[in-house]
Amino acid sequence: MELRHLRYLVAVAEQGSFSGAARTLHVAQSAISEQLADLEHEIGVPLFSRSPRKTALTVAGKIFLAEARRTLEDAEHAVQLAQRAHRGEVGTLRIGFFAGGTGINFPRLIQTFRKHYPDVQLSLVEMTPTQQWPALVEGRIDVGFTRRLEPEFRSELQSVVMQQDPIVAILPKNHPVVPGPVDLRDLAHERFVLSSRETSPAVFDKVIELCSEAGFSPYIASLSSVWSSVVLMVQAGEGISLLPLNEQQFRTRDLAFCPLKAKSAFVEFVMAWSPRRDNTLISSFRQLALMHTVNSNQKKR
Repeated sequence: MELRHLRYLVAVAEQGSFSGAARTLHVAQSAISEQLADLEHEIGVPLFSRSPRKTALTVAGKIFLAEARRTLEDAEHAVQLAQRAHRGEVGTLRIGFFAGGTGINFPRLIQTFRKHYPDVQLSLVEMTPTQQWPALVEGRIDVGFTRRLEPEFRSELQSVVMQQDPIVAILPKNHPVVPGPVDLRDLAHERFVLSSRETSPAVFDKVIELCSEAGFSPYIASLSSVWSSVVLMVQAGEGISLLPLNEQQFRTRDLAFCPLKAKSAFVEFVMAWSPRRDNTLISSFRQLALMHTVNSNQKKR
């Protein structure tokens, strides 16, 4: 049994004759008669009562007709879903992000994507940058908002820079260098609370690089894997910190977030994906994210 058998059946039922169905479908009447006879033989049930003047459905034919119409509708729906999936309009998209990241306005991007692609199921997964890279390789997430890729992942993943996040000094408000801009040489004798390298190598390495360029190696009093914990330890008097500015969390009454004088005081915020697992849906999301970033940067100017 094929879909054309069902289409022929529906046409004959609607036109009331084989000749009328032939004209509607632009198919030879003999072909329709032969195909429907084959269908009746296959299922072992007469579907039509035939006479020279009229062709009518049997009781069994009427029941079969209802199911045939439903099957054709389901088939058409399946075709439309496949076409929409090919255009990136339906499916599932898993996005990795980390709370300490800045750059694009992530909530607004997600809202915009949902508005443009209401039939796509979005899954948001909070992961540190180092957790995202193997997740992208293994296909556990489709797109990651993360830091610069480590060398071992650059052959398997692609990335595009969304923004250069400024590194700022996080200090007590009564610190003598506030409000800045801060010369790092003035912080050479401070205790530092840093984000651990295991969480974000790009940030940790950049902080060490900036301190080295300023002529000293920082005394690291504490390490943390969470941006908010670093800030909490600075509040508790455990030391000062250098971190990418988190625009969603920087309003803390007793702390100052001071810019640095060093021109290279920034770290890249990137969008990454696996080219091996790329598809139209992932590509559509990337394009929207890039457009969203460009528009956001233009509004800031």
